[in-house]
Order: sequence, then C-alpha cells, then structure tokens
Amino acid sequence: MATLSSILDNDFYKFTMQFAASKLFPKAQARYQFINRGKHSFPAGFDKLLKDAINDMASLKLTKAEKEFLRAKCPYIDPTYLDFLQGYRYDPEEVHVTQTGGELSVTIAGYWYRTILWEVPIMSLICELYYEVSGEPRIPNNEVCQVVEDKMEKYDKLNITIADFGTRRRHSYEVHDLVIRSLKSHPSETFIGTSNVHFAMKYETTPIGTHAHEWFMFHAAKYGYKMANLLGLEHWSDVYRGDLGIALSDTYTTEAFFKQFDKKLSKLFDGVRHDSGDPIIFAEMTIEHYKKQGIDPQSKTIIFSDGLDYNKVENIVGFCEGKIGHSFGIGTDFTNDVGLPRMNIVLKMVEAKPEDGNWTAVIKLSDEPGKHTGSPEEIAIAKQILKIEN
Repeated sequence: MATLSSILDNDFYKFTMQFAASKLFPKAQARYQFINRGKHSFPAGFDKLLKDAINDMASLKLTKAEKEFLRAKCPYIDPTYLDFLQGYRYDPEEVHVTQTGGELSVTIAGYWYRTILWEVPIMSLICELYYEVSGEPRIPNNEVCQVVEDKMEKYDKLNITIADFGTRRRHSYEVHDLVIRSLKSHPSETFIGTSNVHFAMKYETTPIGTHAHEWFMFHAAKYGYKMANLLGLEHWSDVYRGDLGIALSDTYTTEAFFKQFDKKLSKLFDGVRHDSGDPIIFAEMTIEHYKKQGIDPQSKTIIFSDGLDYNKVENIVGFCEGKIGHSFGIGTDFTNDVGLPRMNIVLKMVEAKPEDGNWTAVIKLSDEPGKHTGSPEEIAIAKQILKIEN
C-alpha cells in the first residue's frame, strides 16, 4: 500500500515556513482539519490504512545526502535549521484519524513548527490509498509519459516557464515520478523545477515555493485581520532578506491584500502568486497596483497556480504578454491526469494559538467564495473587519 520513502517528499514551502515559524514563533500551536470538497466516499477500513501509512512516517529522517542538497540549494536557510530537520521525526500522535460510514475525519494538533509538515504528505497518501483501494486501473506508464510530452510540446510554443505543483493531489508516487522524469528529460527550457523537494533532488532540478495561506492565517490569529498580510510579509522578509520573494495574495481576498502591499513591499518582493478567482481580473489588478506605486509591471512576475490546464494558461499568456512577467505552477493536470476522476480535497489550519495567547479560529477568504475555509461566524467577522461585501 501507499507509503512515503523520504522526509523531503513534501512541498518546499512547508520547509521554508517551518524554518520561519521555528525562528519567529517557536511556542505557537496549530490545529488542522481535513476538508472533503469533492464529497468522496471512503470505503470501510480506509481509516486504518491511512493510520498505518501515517505511523510508518515516524521512521522518516533526513539523510546526509538530503541535508547536503538543501545546504547547497538553499543558502538562505540557516544551518541550525538543517540540523534541526535532521533530528526531526514525525509524531503520529499529533494526527487523529476516524471514519464514520464513508466520511473520513483527519485532524492534526501540536506545536506549529512541528505540525506544519503533515498537510501535504497526508493529502498525497489519502489520494494514493483511495485509488489503490478503488482498484480502478489508470493509463499505462508509457501513456502517462506521453501525456506529459504532448502537453509540454504545446506549452513550449507559448514561450513560458512552468513548475510542477502537484504533490498533494497526485494519483500516486509512481505517477509523480514518471511526470517529473518526463518533464526533466523534455528538450526545452520550459520546465524550471518542482515544489516537491524529494523529486527536485532526485532529478537535479530546483525546489520551488515560498509560503502558503497558513502563514497569513496564523498572523491573523496573532495580530488581527487588518495586519495579517502586512506583518506576514514583513516577517517573511525579516527571515529571508529578499530571497523567496513571491507573495501569496488571496488569503483575505486580493483587494484587501493590495491595500497592505505598500510601496516598500511591492518593491522588495519579486512578484505575487495567484491562487483563486479570475486570473485575468487578478492580472489587471496587479498591473494597476504596480503602476500606482510607480513600478514597471514588466519588472515583476505573477505566478499563476489555480487549477491550471493548457487552455487556461494560453488565455493568461495572451493577456499578460508584454504587460507583466508571468510563470505557472501546474498541479493535478500533470500528476493526476491518468484517466480517472481527480480528487478534490484540502487539509487546512483551522485554529492557531500564538505564544501566551488563546486558541483562535482561523479562516481563509479566497477570491473564489467556494474556496473559503473556516466557520461561517468567523468568516462574517473577517468580512466585516476588512469591509468585504461579497
């Protein structure tokens, strides 16, 4: 059954956030919860299979070769963190898994600097186990590689750069491996790296990522919604001093983000990441924001990463070309395009407890209302504070 073979089989931004959290907020705690957006029904006994896979993760540890890879590729990360990661072990007691009928429940709780690594590998395990138990056959390996090749030939003609962002909802480790191998061997400069650190090391490419929504969600719990984006980015720049300079924009809607993304931050950060809502409207807002700040939009980059396929990418390129820099992070359309329905699941922070603070509910106000997470009551409070009407 599904299992993980490397502690680096995770998204890069989980490690960059873990470093920052351990440095700035070592006593903070967090709780996470599984959200089954696709209303998938899990077969009887699925919880036990998942528990077994999670228990097996306790044996994962950073190898000397992996530590050296991170040291060489990420000079902006302190060696003290690499020593910490070498000693880090997953603690399955931080994860609680239950099942009622076809409904699966997964919760995670503990110190934030520890629990931050669980989300992505658990999601990938849920997906892989789900497909294994269903027994539905996917397309053969050679077809998986051909699908990637056909897509890359089309992407090459757009003169763009692309990274793999597909760890969390991949069909399986095997498919992900085939995809990265195919992307790396494709004869063009279009593919620039992967969010998966393990595969970045295996295929000698670049690990890509900065931070996720939970970085700003925690800051909202500690400092309030009005200061979450501003202080989240200030603290990020304090840790990374200009490296990892792509800012995630939609934790509390892009409109609220740009109100806090002042001239200093707009100049400091290399660009922004789009992860929800209409990408063309977002690009228009971003271009206008930079112009108002007296910044040439073509000196900045938007990373688009919201459920992309070729048609969406082509449309975005058509609008952005000659106006603003653009690159793309493509997820399940690479790692789960195998002839089966794709899973629609997330695992999000739902509560945070800053040092000397109280447990506080956290929410995400996506640019796409259907992707909001958190309690309706807390969402209503955040909208009122940020003066968001829809």
